[in-house]
Amino acid sequence: MARITIEDCLKQIPNRFTLVNAVCKRVKQIRDGSEFLITSTKNEDIVVSLREIASKKISLQEISEQKTV
Repeated sequence: MARITIEDCLKQIPNRFTLVNAVCKRVKQIRDGSEFLITSTKNEDIVVSLREIASKKISLQEISEQKTV
């Protein structure tokens, strides 16, 4: 996946507002020490989160279940 687009992520989470909320939660989890679910070098946390969602490595339910501080 060379470039990540919102359309790629909307296939997994069809509501844009829910997608933004999910990405925000995932970024917080990553910054709190959660491991990356994909191999990604030199990418910002938000790009990694979007790539994880687009590649079906994490779902909305999994993001919601994980605790954030």
